[in-house]
Amino acid sequence: MEALKHECGVAMIRLLKPLDYYERKYGTWAYGFNKLYLMMEKQHNRGQEGAGIASVSLTNKPGTEYMFREKAEGKDAITKIFSRLTEEMKGELLMGHLRYSTTGKSGLTFVHPFLRRNNWRAKNLCLCGNFNMTNIDEVFQHLTAQGQSPRIYGDSYITLELMGHRLDREVERLFAEAQERGLSGTAITRYIDDHVEMANVLKSTMQHYDGGYVMCGLTGSGEMFAVRDPWGIRPAFYYRDDELIAVASERPVLQTTFNLQTEDVCELPPGQALIVRRDGKSHLEQIMPAQQLSACSFERIYFSRGSDRDIYRERKRLGEQLTPAIMRAIGDDAANTVYSYIPNTAEVAFYGMTDGIRKLHGDIRIEKVVWKDIKLRTFISDGSERNDLAAHVYDISYGSLRPGKDNLVIIDDSIVRGTTLKESIFKILDRLHPRKIVMVSSSPQIRYPDYYGIDMSHLEELCAFRAAIALIKEKSLSPTLSPKGEESDCFCGRDLIQEVYQACKEHPLEANHVRRIYAPFTVEEINKKIVEMLRPDGMQTPVELVFQSIEGLHAACPDHPGDWYFTGRYPTKGGIRLCNEAFINYVEKILKAQ
Repeated sequence: MEALKHECGVAMIRLLKPLDYYERKYGTWAYGFNKLYLMMEKQHNRGQEGAGIASVSLTNKPGTEYMFREKAEGKDAITKIFSRLTEEMKGELLMGHLRYSTTGKSGLTFVHPFLRRNNWRAKNLCLCGNFNMTNIDEVFQHLTAQGQSPRIYGDSYITLELMGHRLDREVERLFAEAQERGLSGTAITRYIDDHVEMANVLKSTMQHYDGGYVMCGLTGSGEMFAVRDPWGIRPAFYYRDDELIAVASERPVLQTTFNLQTEDVCELPPGQALIVRRDGKSHLEQIMPAQQLSACSFERIYFSRGSDRDIYRERKRLGEQLTPAIMRAIGDDAANTVYSYIPNTAEVAFYGMTDGIRKLHGDIRIEKVVWKDIKLRTFISDGSERNDLAAHVYDISYGSLRPGKDNLVIIDDSIVRGTTLKESIFKILDRLHPRKIVMVSSSPQIRYPDYYGIDMSHLEELCAFRAAIALIKEKSLSPTLSPKGEESDCFCGRDLIQEVYQACKEHPLEANHVRRIYAPFTVEEINKKIVEMLRPDGMQTPVELVFQSIEGLHAACPDHPGDWYFTGRYPTKGGIRLCNEAFINYVEKILKAQ
């Protein structure tokens, strides 16, 4: 419902035959680019702020360009880029990227791929990725301690410089080795181009990072790689045959583009890299020791395309598992209940939910109650008028319920900030006058921010967190009196919020202390407070929230145990530290406002 800016999408192709082979067989010099275009369009859901492509030719002579890049901004960035293609840009190595910013930095400068130039082919490096590094301060300090001075402070540029530095050292190692073999001149260059070991570069680079990532790269000498973080947080898939090797962020992208079965596509294991050498030979190599698997469960609930075989089944299972809780919420009155969903990502969970209810009650009433209209753009600056327009992003099917008689059960994939519920959904559903609204989330309560590539960095934006803070104040676990004797939000005294704040400041890596904020309350207590906070003024219909349980999440998605959004169990020290810092920032922001 509430669109999240989240991790990016990557696409790579290595053509294994001479370029004229594809022109003879497929009738176009642009065969590789056509496939890259399709892979990028099929991942448009992963990035709509900008896009970029790069290519490397292995046959272009010195004095001519052999490494190309194009970038563009906006939702039509893919179309812009491919409209600029010329035959001179064709190459055996192709890379594509779709971007959603997670750092607040926007503009063409921050659109991938990033390119590091050098007159030695082997020292040219082009990078793109789906990543967010949680310890970029430490990596920056590591670079500057070596005497480097990066031009831009950001994980993409710093990674480019760090990896580029390690690539330089690899080339220099080979240069010395070639000289020891008695080679000179262009023979040294050929030796370097043929013997670059990208595993050396990756091992000496990625050991410095904490975060979730799939990092992809090309070198001017013809090396290609994709490396996945040791926890398996971010996804990557690959396919290879005798004509090409391809990499993408999602499995169905490869299936559709190359007409494959599910079993034809492999998942890149945690901590490993797919490395394709200049000669086209490829292998997997362990770059970092694999850690406890923390593959992102939100990929399965929301972000990835639902056309994946396993994701489709998992989303249905997430919906079906909610059946008992839904029946309790409507008092088992299936005969007087209408079932629906919030378009569009909750549709598959809706099918699972209705399958589960049919098993208990046979025929049930299904309606498309809510419609999503085009996103409205407005030049109006006044906040109240903007909110009024935002309320019209969704519309309803009038007459789909019997007023005062029918319950309405409506499912969404997640409830994050609650803004859309308050400003739009609840207002329009109330117009239908249902007897009761049961708002269902196929995911558990989102209690914690993400720091691995998804734009959920502020605790106070999460409605579950705001509800827990409100409950703390109500139960006198936190409110204190100002010097004037009035109740204040000033967080002082020996109370829960103060204790958590101090723990976050004094022991930021020891544990996620923010989990203690939720400890005094049940899920149901927080649910009720969320409803109270999100109910628009004047709404008449009773509302009950039903969330997926943590146990239900893991039962539905057993191979993707990464649940930090819901439990606060971050897989890396960087995630723990940033969550504690987010709480410190929240408290200090309140104090500053006093």
